[in-house]
Amino acid sequence: MAPKADPGQPLTYQIKVQGQLDRDWSDSFSGMAISLRGDHTTLTGLVSDQAALRGMLNRMWDLNLILISVFAIPDEPVQAKEDS
Repeated sequence: MAPKADPGQPLTYQIKVQGQLDRDWSDSFSGMAISLRGDHTTLTGLVSDQAALRGMLNRMWDLNLILISVFAIPDEPVQAKEDS
């Protein structure tokens, strides 16, 4: 079983929606990278915490986007910066 992620820590997500979003929407979704493929759009990027993810999903709901999938992408743990 994979270790549980801390909901207060940043995590990379891949969110897929139906339809094609213009790349100009990147700023509206916290600077996530936008890629288009066929009839869907994939947004990929670091999300600061679960509250920020919820905000993004709410924004998609408000825009009447059809959500296809949401995946957390496992990567190296985010390390806190050391004080000099």
